[in-house]
Amino acid sequence: MKQYRIIISGGGTGGHIFPAISIANTLKKRFPNVEILFVGAEDRMEMEKVPAAGYSIVGLPVSGFDRTNLLNNIRVIGRLFKSLCLARKTIREFKPDIAVGVGGYASGPTLWMAASLGIPTLIQEQNSYAGVTNKLLAKKANKICVAYEGMEKFFPADRIVVTGNPVRQDLTDALSKREEALQFFGLSPHKKTILVIGGSLGARTINRSIQRDLDKLFASDADVQVIWQTGKSYQQEALKLLKAYRSMPIWCSDFITRMDYAYAASDLIISRAGASSISELCLLEKPVILVPSPNVAEDHQTKNALALVNKDAAVMVADKDAEKDLVSKALEIIYDEERLNSLSKNIALLAQHQSAERIVDEIVKIIK
Repeated sequence: MKQYRIIISGGGTGGHIFPAISIANTLKKRFPNVEILFVGAEDRMEMEKVPAAGYSIVGLPVSGFDRTNLLNNIRVIGRLFKSLCLARKTIREFKPDIAVGVGGYASGPTLWMAASLGIPTLIQEQNSYAGVTNKLLAKKANKICVAYEGMEKFFPADRIVVTGNPVRQDLTDALSKREEALQFFGLSPHKKTILVIGGSLGARTINRSIQRDLDKLFASDADVQVIWQTGKSYQQEALKLLKAYRSMPIWCSDFITRMDYAYAASDLIISRAGASSISELCLLEKPVILVPSPNVAEDHQTKNALALVNKDAAVMVADKDAEKDLVSKALEIIYDEERLNSLSKNIALLAQHQSAERIVDEIVKIIK
C-alpha cells in the first residue's frame, strides 16, 4: 500500500490547532505509516503545541496585515514573500500528496504554493463566515470542508462538503463523569454550576463582567457555584478579588488542565464564540451564553453566535453589554429548568459527529 505524505497547515489559536491535530491523529490511526508535516507561523502557538502532540513542524515568518498602521505592512509583505519561498522549498522537498489548510496565517502561503505546484488542496473552513484568505484559496481547492450550511455564498457549491469541525475526543468521553468532575474541582453535586471560559490568554470582557458582579453571584439566595478560567492575563487580578469570597463555592485558575471535567461538571457555560468552541458545545449538548469577541477579522464570532441564536440553540450577550448584563442573564437562565432543557436540546441538533473521520474520507478520495 502506498505511503501517503500529507502537509497540514495553519494555526495561530487553539481553535485552529486542535482540529488540525485531530485530523492528523485520525490519519495516523487509519494509515499507521502516513508521513505528516505541519507548516505553521513561526512565532505562534502551533510551534509548541504541534511537537507536543508528536508531529514535525516547519515555521514560516508570516504575519497578519496591520489594519490600523498601514506602514507596518511593508514588513508584512516582505515576510509574506519569504514565507512563499520557504513554503515552495518545503513542498518540493517533502513532496506531499495533498496540502490541507485549517485557517490561520500560515495556511495562505502554503496552500497557494501547493496549488501552483500542482498539488491537490483541501480547505477546512471552521466559521460561518469565510475569511479573505480562504475565499482566495477556494478558487483552486479540490474540496472545502465546512461546519455550517449556506456556505455557497463564499465558495463554489460543487466543492463544498459539510463535515463540521473536529473536536478533542476526550471531551465527549467525559460527560458520564459528572460526580468525578465535581470532586476534581471540590464542588457540590447539589448546586447548579456555571462554567466561565475566559480563553487561554484571557477574554477581558468576560473576566471583567464576573469580577464586577461577584456579589450577585454569591448573594445568599444565589445557590450556584462557579468554575472560572481567567486566562493568563487576568489571574492575579481575579485571585486578589476572590480573597474577600474565600468561603464561596468557586474554583478559579488561569488554565483548566481537565477541560473534559469542566464541561462535565457544568449546567451552563459562558464562552466566546470561536468556531471550535461552538462545535464542542454542540456535541456536548450544553446550554451556553456566547459573548462574541469584537476583536476578530470580519466580526466572524458574532456571525458564528447568530447561527445558533437564530435556531434558539444559544443566548448571546454583546461584548459592549456584558459588564452590565452577563451575570444577571446567567442567573436568570440557570434557575429556569425549561429554558436550560430547550437550549440543550436545540444545540444538540446542530452537532456534527465524527468530523475528523469525514474530513479524512475527503482527503483520501482526493489522493486516490
